[in-house]
Amino acid sequence: MAEDQEREEGQERPSRPSTAAARRERRGAARPAARKDADGKAEPRSKARPDSAAKADSADRKGRPTPTRDRKDDKGSIFARTSRFLREVVSELRKVIWPTRKQLIGYTAVVLVFVTFMVALVAGLDVGLGKGVFWLFG
Repeated sequence: MAEDQEREEGQERPSRPSTAAARRERRGAARPAARKDADGKAEPRSKARPDSAAKADSADRKGRPTPTRDRKDDKGSIFARTSRFLREVVSELRKVIWPTRKQLIGYTAVVLVFVTFMVALVAGLDVGLGKGVFWLFG
């Protein structure tokens, strides 16, 4: 419903923020401002609760013990593991902030200039030291 209103106004939210700052801002806006108790009342985050009350409250909501670390997980078949790996790769690549074409050209130019300078420096030192050695030892 909110998306329909935005489209009617002509302002469409971008599907993905283009900068890291915009992503942080978007993530911050999505977080809830307060925690809710079991009875549905909002509790401010800054309110300090005694440890015993917090532990008892979380134990009531959880309802089951935490599994031990020694438990071996079922890895599944090779196809399931490969599929999961590929899904995780794709999800990580979506998090990458890809450079624009202009940035890519700029970065490439900087790298090529730097590499050219370093090759010239090493070649100059090689020729200079070679001539010095031949002059010294004849």
